[in-house]
Amino acid sequence: MSKICDDYIDFLSKCKTERKCVAYITKELEKNGFKNINDVKTLKSGDKVYINKMSKALVALKIGTDDIENGMNILGAHIDSPRLDIKSNPLYEQDGLVYLNTHYYGGIKKYQWTAIPLSLEGVVFLKNGKSVEISIGDNDDDPVFCITDILPHLAYEQMKKTASEFIEAELLDVLVGSPSIEYAKNKDNKKDTDTEKDINKKNILKLLKTKYNIDEEDFLSSEIEVVPQGKARYSGFDKSMILGYGQDDRVCAYSSFRAFLDSKNTKRTSCLILSDKEEIGSYGATGMDSCLLDNAISDVVYLLGKKDTNIATRHTLSSSYMLSSDVNAAFDPLNPALYDKQNASKFAGGLVFNKYTGSRGKSGASDANPEFIALVRNRLDSDNIKYQFAELGKVEAGGGGTIALYAARFGMQVIDAGVSVLSMHAPWEIVSSYDFEEAYKGYYSFLQI
Repeated sequence: MSKICDDYIDFLSKCKTERKCVAYITKELEKNGFKNINDVKTLKSGDKVYINKMSKALVALKIGTDDIENGMNILGAHIDSPRLDIKSNPLYEQDGLVYLNTHYYGGIKKYQWTAIPLSLEGVVFLKNGKSVEISIGDNDDDPVFCITDILPHLAYEQMKKTASEFIEAELLDVLVGSPSIEYAKNKDNKKDTDTEKDINKKNILKLLKTKYNIDEEDFLSSEIEVVPQGKARYSGFDKSMILGYGQDDRVCAYSSFRAFLDSKNTKRTSCLILSDKEEIGSYGATGMDSCLLDNAISDVVYLLGKKDTNIATRHTLSSSYMLSSDVNAAFDPLNPALYDKQNASKFAGGLVFNKYTGSRGKSGASDANPEFIALVRNRLDSDNIKYQFAELGKVEAGGGGTIALYAARFGMQVIDAGVSVLSMHAPWEIVSSYDFEEAYKGYYSFLQI
């Protein structure tokens, strides 16, 4: 196995939230000479800067020798993944058991999240301005959490329902506590009184106060995600695959980041954008549907000394090339009827290009121009990069979206390019180690255009 695959597995294991991805990558950028744009007064060719947006999205640039208004080469990926989010008022006790109430985020199969070990990752902001990091589950001495399911013996009615119905969204609550051993031992000798109401919830709150100094009301200003517990691992007898949570789209985010970091200074400015909220439509201040990218570029052209930053920003973005680095559904031999095999991405087939995504009649798609595709093909062929062209599935089998359409609205040339994934959006997803490496090489090659 290669060093970059080992590094990726380490990243995937440590970075299960957007905030952790941004913190990890920011630290690596600073190690390699990148400066926060807030600490820079002017920019020139060869300079390296980054923009951190609310600790959940990031834009980084290497200023090229050419005028930035002639365009940049951009690698863009998203760092959010399907999960469960803790509600604002989450903690409750029901018949002695204590739960956290959740709201699922992104497209999931709800039944996949029951009866598996889970961890809690996130942050709580206190009224005094301080923040408390929450990370419970992945350290060896940590407890883990779980969402319960009913036993097969009592599931006769449940099993009659469709897969989308037999686990209700409001039942995806995480079991976090039960009667303490001491309380359970003495309960038979006690009479239930009002003073014992929610006693197990109160015990959990005492633990949270002792360890994290947070009160129940502090959940109101928290951002806590429920994610699968455990580290990413090599998979298969031959270790040819990588199994891990959040590979949609962190497999593209990390390979894009490494290609950007390792690339040499080039004529065109290189840009990396890692955005949030793609799984729910790219909305919000840290999503690609915001002014995240154009605001960042506006700051850059201003520091480069452009007199009219508005015009310079528009010229820069409209003249840019972008790979919207997002995953594609790998052909599944056990479910071949869902795919047009001739136009499906093959596992270990290299970097996957999607001329368009969207659903059915290309709804919600960005359709790449053939002139740009030819330019990219020529570059990758010259560097012997293995790649393939594919669609997500059969025309009316479904579909999906990426961040490409939000980049295309600036008038730039953009195409989706990513890695094939098996079990996409499941708690544990699978990619080919070879495809990951070819994606890294392909992204690196693209930056040299």
